[in-house]
Amino acid sequence: GPRARGTSLWAAGLLLFLRRRIDPYGFERPEDFDYAAYEEFFSAYLVVLTRRAIKWSKLLKGGGGVQKSMTVKRYIRKGIPLEHRARVWMGVSGAQAQMDQNPGYYQRLLEGERDDRLEEAIRTDMNRTFPDNVKFRKGADPCLQRTLYNVLLAYGHHNRDVGYCQGMNFVAGYLILMTDSEEESFWLLDALVGSILPGTSAPLGASLRLLSGVPETVQPTSQG
Repeated sequence: GPRARGTSLWAAGLLLFLRRRIDPYGFERPEDFDYAAYEEFFSAYLVVLTRRAIKWSKLLKGGGGVQKSMTVKRYIRKGIPLEHRARVWMGVSGAQAQMDQNPGYYQRLLEGERDDRLEEAIRTDMNRTFPDNVKFRKGADPCLQRTLYNVLLAYGHHNRDVGYCQGMNFVAGYLILMTDSEEESFWLLDALVGSILPGTSAPLGASLRLLSGVPETVQPTSQG
């Protein structure tokens, strides 16, 4: 049926991605990357991924919200297919509900009163964010640096107690890669920082460095 054909196309597309120098997220693979071993592993694992993708498609059919349940919890623990990741994250984190209840809020944050210190702190980290990702380079079309800047600026205006701290750029950048949406990335960042890693800027900075892989010796730059 159509679902089986769609899954077969997805599997074929995944195999093509395995052979590319750039991975599906936009990161360059290293010069010594073992394509043969990687493809051999995924050729065997593809059966599992395909079965999992079919289950997720059935679970999410109809376009409604993601309802928390033991089934959803079990599926998440096994892994969310890339094409469903943004929708599931938005649903289970509460970010979708917050976005739906606050229409226009994100744009109003971007149009709010300027904060030169906040803007300068964010700009400083733009070129440092995922330098091995082609989507974040200045020459990219479109370049995700502007998207990242907007998400971080909006969050700095939204949560002035935290503002911006080093490491947040990597977390927000990853959310942008997953959602391909400024506003969804903002609300996911708010769910993460406000609910999952709540606290003041200092412990939050340490937590974000841990999540993003920034060395512990780097000191966070905080605002607010």
